[in-house]
Amino acid sequence: MSLFVLAHFSHHFTAALFQPLMPFIRDEFNLDYTQVGWIISATTLAYGLSHLPAGWLSDRLGPRLMITIGISGVALFAILSGLAPTYLTLVAFVILLGAMGGGYHPAASPVVAASVDKKSQGRALGLHQIGGTASFFLTPLIAVAIANALGWRGSIITMAIPAFIIGIVLFVLLGRLGYTQKAPEVTASRQDEPPTTSGSMRRLIPFIVLGVILQVMAFSVTSYVPLFAVDNLKASEQTGALLFSFFHFTGLWAGPVGGYLSDRLGKVPVMLTVSLIAGPTLYLLSLTSLDWSVWLVLLVLGACMYMAMPVTEAYIITHAPERRRSTILGVYYFASRGGVGLVVPVLGYLADHYSFATSFTVAGGVVLGIVIICSAFLWGRRD
Repeated sequence: MSLFVLAHFSHHFTAALFQPLMPFIRDEFNLDYTQVGWIISATTLAYGLSHLPAGWLSDRLGPRLMITIGISGVALFAILSGLAPTYLTLVAFVILLGAMGGGYHPAASPVVAASVDKKSQGRALGLHQIGGTASFFLTPLIAVAIANALGWRGSIITMAIPAFIIGIVLFVLLGRLGYTQKAPEVTASRQDEPPTTSGSMRRLIPFIVLGVILQVMAFSVTSYVPLFAVDNLKASEQTGALLFSFFHFTGLWAGPVGGYLSDRLGKVPVMLTVSLIAGPTLYLLSLTSLDWSVWLVLLVLGACMYMAMPVTEAYIITHAPERRRSTILGVYYFASRGGVGLVVPVLGYLADHYSFATSFTVAGGVVLGIVIICSAFLWGRRD
């Protein structure tokens, strides 16, 4: 488990660089909010789309190679992004960066889930999530500190080189541990998996929709937090990065807590609760100021998003037919990661032509509306 936590940390380490550095990148290329959104969109759309073939490839090539591509491949194109001479070149390189990243989750999550009993799946996936969350927490703090000394290009290159090396080292370590073939099957004796029914499949779809919409809207909105803080709240670039980092800090405890609560109370109650809280919280972000309020709202929003992640993964692994599990996981990762690429430019357009308050209000309203619809299919269920 510790090795996969390190792998998850390394996977997100360079991918988490761009949002906190956006004020620096925006100033160099003289971008508006919509153009900033297209940089984030290019990365996340490519990242999401790459998950569709990644599950299929992971079943055939084994998790070891896909995890390495998801770490060292991302780092390589991050280095090239730091060398990009123009805005369009930067967009091209971050597209390739995103495409390299899609192999990690479909390869790693089934291995993590298969290594524990069904009653502990949520906690295991929550612990695995700590690695990715730690990256999103630490990366903004380190990146901005380096950018103040070396510029945003120096920051990206300096941080991507160690990540590339870590990916190669993990490739060797995973090989020594035997992760060279297909991920282990989730056996019936270990998981006591009940037969999948049409009813459970009908509930699987709205559950996935809830997990996707919560993650997409929360991550899309917070992608603009550094710019929102600098432009609207009159904060420094360092404070903007710190706010972005603080949002992801919640995942260090919210992921494991969400997994633990889902194992004890049931996945459906936990998912419905965090989803109902997230919608109004997105709206409240537009009313905050640079005092305790913005920190509190980001704390609650981050807790909701990170609690939902392991719960959604555990629900899919438990309820999806085994022969289609990797495919459904690939679709889920595609939608939850790639959907950000569709939403971020829209939020940027709304911010350019109206205000950040309009963007955040629309995002919160969408989440609340979809939660109400999906709850009709899930209400009264525990798992």
